[in-house]
Amino acid sequence: MDAIIQFIRQLYGEPEAFIPLHAPVFTGREKEYLAHCIDTTFVSSVGEYVTRFEEMTRDFTGAKRAVAVVNGTCGLTAALELAGVGHGDLVLTQGLTFVATANAISNTGAIPVFIDSDPDTLGMSPTALATWLDAHPGDIPQIKACVPVHILGHACRIREICAICAERGIPVVEDAAEGLGSFLDGQHLGTFGKFGVLSYNGNKTITTGGGGVILAGDEELGGHVKHMTATAKIPHRWEFRHDAVAWNYRMPNINAALGCAQMEKLDEILADKRAVAAAYRDFFAGVDGVDYVDAPKGCLSNYWLNTVLFKDRERRDEFLARSNDAGVMTRPLWALMADLPMYRDHENDGLKNARDLAERAVNLPSGPRLKA
Repeated sequence: MDAIIQFIRQLYGEPEAFIPLHAPVFTGREKEYLAHCIDTTFVSSVGEYVTRFEEMTRDFTGAKRAVAVVNGTCGLTAALELAGVGHGDLVLTQGLTFVATANAISNTGAIPVFIDSDPDTLGMSPTALATWLDAHPGDIPQIKACVPVHILGHACRIREICAICAERGIPVVEDAAEGLGSFLDGQHLGTFGKFGVLSYNGNKTITTGGGGVILAGDEELGGHVKHMTATAKIPHRWEFRHDAVAWNYRMPNINAALGCAQMEKLDEILADKRAVAAAYRDFFAGVDGVDYVDAPKGCLSNYWLNTVLFKDRERRDEFLARSNDAGVMTRPLWALMADLPMYRDHENDGLKNARDLAERAVNLPSGPRLKA
């Protein structure tokens, strides 16, 4: 275990200093763009950077429309409601995810159902999904969406999931919060379903401080997303007229300005993160009892967080204690949703693979090593 800690220090060139799990790097025009917002007073929900950030994200991901919002959780909540999810409906998702996924579903008034993961992708298992649906034919009319999650930047088996759901008329909303810069067979994550949602929290591949983007595969649908996340205001030079009950989920211009500067450096950041992943992959190939979680076949991953699997929870917990005591930040995966008190009574399929993964996985420092 000490050899792993020493390797991480060597990889990040920090023989003694604290090494965070994933800190943002600001090596571009962030200060310039932020100063411009302040100088022009456009720091709130109106400004040129919001439009520019949406266009940059649209062009990078290949989506028909990208709509910037205040954070990924609000983006996922809006996407679900716009997909037709409402009070008392069922929404299928996975038990192994960050709590925001389940909370977004609950925020619509719907009820999350937790499906098991595939051991190699860590994302929703299409086999487990089909098995659950076949066992619950009477529930299908009540199921209004399926929310697979692309875990740690790795693609789940999204094509198979979309096909299973399409057969049953279930819309797919991708939680791609961790997926900016990740592609499956050349297609960006978050562009396979009806909607996809990205996150730009401070610990993500790039950041807007706090923020998210809703990706839509249809221009007209994307326009409706923009309208509904901006209070459903009808454009007019001075009148305040609104035509629907909607949200004020608009990303402020000052956050978008940070995002524009970060997007300009995205290719460089991704290249460095993939180099970090390659170094981890090579190192752990020679470490007995610890398996590196690599990107699945066909996935060009952003390697948001590099992850390893220990043989058992006891060894995992020992490493977590020793690494954090040594000033190297490591973290387990999240507690399973079905183990949290507010979701303990929700239906799940046993989550056998998810539980095994959650008990053995450790996330390692994975931020880019670029310096200003």
